[in-house]
Parts: sequence; structure tokens; C-alpha cells
Amino acid sequence: MRKFVLALLLACLAALGGVTPASAQAYPTRPLTMIVPFPAGGITDITARIVAEGLRQRLGQSVIVENMPGAGGTIGLTRLARAMPDGYTIGIGQWTSQVGGSAMYKLPFDVHTDLQPIALTTVGPLWIVGRKDLPASNLTELVAWLKANPKATGATIGVGSAAHLCFLDFEQHTGSKFVIVPYRGAAPAMQDLLAGQIDIFCPEAGQTLPQYRAGSIKAFAVLTEKRWFAAPEVPTIAEAGAPGALFPFWHGLWAPKGIPADALAKIDAAVMAALADPAIRKRFTDVGHEVAPVERQTPAGLAAYYKAETDKWWPIIKAANLKMQ
Repeated sequence: MRKFVLALLLACLAALGGVTPASAQAYPTRPLTMIVPFPAGGITDITARIVAEGLRQRLGQSVIVENMPGAGGTIGLTRLARAMPDGYTIGIGQWTSQVGGSAMYKLPFDVHTDLQPIALTTVGPLWIVGRKDLPASNLTELVAWLKANPKATGATIGVGSAAHLCFLDFEQHTGSKFVIVPYRGAAPAMQDLLAGQIDIFCPEAGQTLPQYRAGSIKAFAVLTEKRWFAAPEVPTIAEAGAPGALFPFWHGLWAPKGIPADALAKIDAAVMAALADPAIRKRFTDVGHEVAPVERQTPAGLAAYYKAETDKWWPIIKAANLKMQ
């Protein structure tokens, strides 16, 4: 009788789409969705699509990339936090969405407790660049020029963005002060820099490398501890004379809180295998990014790294009394 009741119960669960022990072992049985909280075509979207392809190859299911931009990345972040924690919805985040946006917007969830870290995937630099006819030829001369020209302008991509906080941190470490001009995106900011209407910019380096190589802009320093492999002739910010002004630009994967442990383990294993693939690593280096250290390609590794980032930047953001526009 007990065997009959158990068999009947399992049959009913299967008919209703419930999870049986067999189906749980078979995860994933259908495509996954990866939420990208920024527009298509940007570095976060590019990174997401590379990771999605790596997951498809290793999980045997397609990964649908869903772009949900807006509000400093927090619209997509909220969508992820509210998704069913069944292992079929994950999201990619980066500094602006996970640190800047989450500090400046009042979110209906806690980014540390309501999102499950999966893995830090890649790290790339921000760098300080200027119009090609700027009088300064190095960072020391740039700081002196900025101090002598308080009406100098620096482009940012909105209040609270990585480009914005980069300049606030740069001002603090160099004692310089200039007019910060917010733009709606990197493309219009670069257009004005190329046209000489803006003096300096602190963008994600990979997407501005072609302009630098063409001699259309000057590069003064990368905001990382070591020189950037794509432009090794450009000094680090410490080498250039402003130690402490570090600002790596990273990407990581998260899931909704409550994702099944087996699904989390399989996704992370697939991510780590993908990031070890030479072909995928080359695709990242082609856009100026490096794969994150192996110890940070785990849920615990990303959680620790993310906490360190928020511990560093949230007090700075709040002290600056930044307001969303």
C-alpha cells in the first residue's frame, strides 16, 4: 500500500511539472536565462555572451541572454533577485550595478544576502585618458595642469558610475579638482573627447584601446596594480605618481538566493571549466580583459571579493552625497 501511494505521489508531481529525484540529477533539462543589466553591445554584454557560450558547451543547454538596462544596472539586478531560484536564471554584474548602483538606489532586496554569488569571471582596467592635444604628457604634468585649470572637464557615464567614482577617487589622491560632466553613455563621452570638447575621461580601457592606438587620445595611467597587457607602455597609477588610486573593473555571476546546491555546483564547475579554456581566454584578452584568479571563481571567492569592494566604495559614495539624476 505504501509503495502504491508513493508511486501515485511521484506520478502526480511529474504530471504537475514537479521535480523528481531523477529530474534533479539531470539538471539542467532546459535552457537557462542570463540577465544582463546593461545594453547590448557594451563590455558587460560581450562578457555575458562569451560566458553564455562557454556554459552552453559544458551544460548541454543554451543560455539565453536577456538585456535589462536602466537605473545603473539595478533594474536587471532586481529582476534577478525576484527570479525563481531554480537554477535556470542567473545574472552577470559588474562594478556599476553591484557597487555604485546598489549604494545609490534604495533596492527592495539586500545585495549581499538575497543574491547568491557564483564566480568572479574577468577583470579589466579603467584608465585615465585625455584629448590628444592636452598639454600634459604624463600624469604628474596632468595633475599640475588640472590644478592650474580648475575649469578643466572630466567626462563620466552618469552619477555613481565607475567612471564617476574613478574621478572622485583620483581627485582625492591627487588633490586636483575639475568639472565633472555626466554623459548618458561611453560613446557620446568619447565623441566629445575626440572632438576636444572634454579634457579627460576614465573609461573601461578595452573599448577605448583602438582610439589610443590610433593616436586620437592620450593615456596617462591604468588604475590597476600591474601594467595592462594590451598597452604595457602605459604606467600604472602608482608608477605614474598617484599610489592608492586603484580601480579594477570586474564582472561576476550571481543567482537568486535559494538556488539548489547541485545546480549552483554544476554552474560553477561549468564556469571554471570555461574560464580555463584557451579559446575563451583569448576572446576575453581580445577585448582587454583577463580571467579572474581561480580562487575567486567560486561562490566563496566572489562573496569575499564583493564584500571587500562594497566595504571600500560604499562609504566613499555615501560621503560624496551623490544623488541619482
